[in-house]
Amino acid sequence: MPYIAVRCLHCHSEQIVKRGKTRRGTQRYLCQNTTCTTGSFLLDYRNRGCLPEVKHTIIDMSLNASGIRDTARVLRISPDTVLSELKKQEAVLESVNTALLRTLNPEQVAVDIEQAGEAEMDEMWSFVGNKGNPRWLWHAIDHHTGMVLAYVFGRRKDEVSLRLKALLEPFGLTRFYTDHWGAYTRHLDPEVHSPGKRNTQKIERKHLTLRTRIKRLVRKTICFSKSTQMHDIVLGLFVNRYAFGLLV
Repeated sequence: MPYIAVRCLHCHSEQIVKRGKTRRGTQRYLCQNTTCTTGSFLLDYRNRGCLPEVKHTIIDMSLNASGIRDTARVLRISPDTVLSELKKQEAVLESVNTALLRTLNPEQVAVDIEQAGEAEMDEMWSFVGNKGNPRWLWHAIDHHTGMVLAYVFGRRKDEVSLRLKALLEPFGLTRFYTDHWGAYTRHLDPEVHSPGKRNTQKIERKHLTLRTRIKRLVRKTICFSKSTQMHDIVLGLFVNRYAFGLLV
């Protein structure tokens, strides 16, 4: 009898054991690699939505101007499968650029603050369901490199601004560039706050990139978000992958 080597479809590990069969009689396998988060899998999926490559493509298309129904039509799967896969990513999203924070060891903090101590802060309008239900993305980027530092979602109110400010505290920022929105002037020390459009050009360019790459953010579109959860997940996925460099 020929021997067939089985590898995990997700981490490509050979530490595989059998794990029973499905109702249709298809052999199920279990990956014993401790770093693999997938667990059991099949070699022959009858449902296309279960294929690892299809799951990865769902995320890629969502971050490249494809809506839920666009993705479902192209991949020949149901819209519910697309929604389900996107919702699974919610638990792994981060609101702070922890990869950047890990580089700030105590011996180099003074140098890093001097080089990356200035931040641009701004908010971007969108909506969920209809324009009477606005959803604002508040985020901050490094003034010199353009790297996103942190982000939050909410209304255009002071409490959301304070949430973003709290997320930025570990970075030790010494200067904030914003527009003249009142929430900034009320909660940022005037000595470190520089309002005006002159120094917020990079973050405004980030807004243009988001509206171009994510279909649901275009101002005049039929692909708007139907729920707050999906709105925040798609934007969070984009920031985590392309700004924070995380494998989501």
